[in-house]
Amino acid sequence: MINILSLGAGVQSTTMALMAAHGELTPMPDHAIFADTGAEPKHVYEQLDLLGETLPFPVHRVMHKDGLESALSTSIKNETFAPVPFFADNGGSGTILRRQCTREYKIQPIERKARELLGLKKGQRGPTEIAVSMWIGISADEAQRMKPSRLGWMQNCWPLIDKGMHRHHCLAWMRQHGFKEPKRSACYFCPFSSDRQWLDLKNNDGDAWQKALTMDKRIRDGVRKAGIELYLHRSRTPLADVDLDPDRNQVDMFGNECEGMCGV
Repeated sequence: MINILSLGAGVQSTTMALMAAHGELTPMPDHAIFADTGAEPKHVYEQLDLLGETLPFPVHRVMHKDGLESALSTSIKNETFAPVPFFADNGGSGTILRRQCTREYKIQPIERKARELLGLKKGQRGPTEIAVSMWIGISADEAQRMKPSRLGWMQNCWPLIDKGMHRHHCLAWMRQHGFKEPKRSACYFCPFSSDRQWLDLKNNDGDAWQKALTMDKRIRDGVRKAGIELYLHRSRTPLADVDLDPDRNQVDMFGNECEGMCGV
């Protein structure tokens, strides 16, 4: 049995990794895996670099093909819909596109790396017994995101939930141990972002904010099929024109991200 920590470099998975490094979560993970979409904001890569220097177990970085940002560019060029839950306006009727990005660019690359770490070759059948315990950084306030592994040789586990820790407990643990509080881990163009998260991107990562504005425009200019227009912001308004209100009461859409791999 090998223990693998799914590392998103956000609040929960960072806390989980550092607690393991401090001996507060056992057994010590054998590996951590970070699935890079190629579209993470600067603070995620900075946090990942810091963890790579700090953790007593190796951190592997994996990516599906050339990453999600590259895949989006291709889909826009081909005038097709990308596997991202963009908000769509169909002549005044609003909807949200089907989300496949988490499975394709987070879960599957981690599973492939886990197979490699087990010593399995491409196409080789996995073990008949549980061989991997996959640690996932979901806290007790997001327990609805817990989901069993679809692989018979892998079991998902949630150490933070086992300890009854909520997200605010994770932040408190980071402060108490002298670590900088991490931010939520998500692609810079993630439609699940709240106004507060968009503002943080705008104020603290100007390069990613400009890329988000460009992406927001490109998905409308590149994909206009059957009268459908796509947006990054839930208001179905161009991101550049949205009056971002950090105090606006919004549902945390990451709580509905049932794969349990984004935002942690």
